[in-house]
Amino acid sequence: MRKDAEVVFSADDFGLTETVNEAVERAHREGVLGQASLMVAAPAAPDAVARAKRLPDLRVGLHLVLVEGASVLGHAALPNITGADGRFGSDQVARGFRYFVSPAARRELAAEIRAQFEAFAATGLPLHHADSHKHMHMHPTVAALMIRIGREFGLTRIRVPAEPPAVLAACGERPGLAAHALHAWSRVLRAQARRAGLASPDQVLGLRHSGHMTLERVRAYLDALPPGSTEIYFHPATRQCAALARLMPDYEHVAEFDALLQARTGYPGCQR
Repeated sequence: MRKDAEVVFSADDFGLTETVNEAVERAHREGVLGQASLMVAAPAAPDAVARAKRLPDLRVGLHLVLVEGASVLGHAALPNITGADGRFGSDQVARGFRYFVSPAARRELAAEIRAQFEAFAATGLPLHHADSHKHMHMHPTVAALMIRIGREFGLTRIRVPAEPPAVLAACGERPGLAAHALHAWSRVLRAQARRAGLASPDQVLGLRHSGHMTLERVRAYLDALPPGSTEIYFHPATRQCAALARLMPDYEHVAEFDALLQARTGYPGCQR
């Protein structure tokens, strides 16, 4: 790991299950995890908040859920963007199109984003950052609303999912057109963040291998880090419980948890 590189390790889906929450707590106490992103409407969110309050050095942000997850406001308030169960569907592309073209969908989207920021504020936790489930805030409409509303709640930092193809290539991978296109598209979000005066890491690692950030892969990334600030994000859990097996059957949650416990070994610059 080069001396002019700064890295932060983060965890998504905080609050999804108690197995995720336990992994976040242990990876922070025993490993390199420095921050986590909270799903405020998830089943284990109260447990996550209680744990976070016992971890004053854990930086917690909002993991905005607008696809493939539960809403705060429910279907009655969000008839155009949720199912009868009050959940957002997994149709990410179609959903993004609807958010762009439908004024009714955008009104509901804004109301739900506000409700999620309000729910986070109600926890009493300081808001360190915001990002989103499945990186839905890469959509310019979602990003604009997240930034505008978030700033009302003291938002100062967001994740810009910019994974450099050069880093992937340095690790022996072959980034294709999709990786290059996504990296180029991230400039739109970075420009939105800069105009709003929000901070963001220079690059983010974990997109290509989401759910598969094993220790071997993390060490390869650390050896190839460019200068500047890098966020490496994970989906850790202490075990593969029934809920995770249903939602993310192919994710290596436990391997990612182990990576967070062991990543510091041989890399003294890896600090929380």
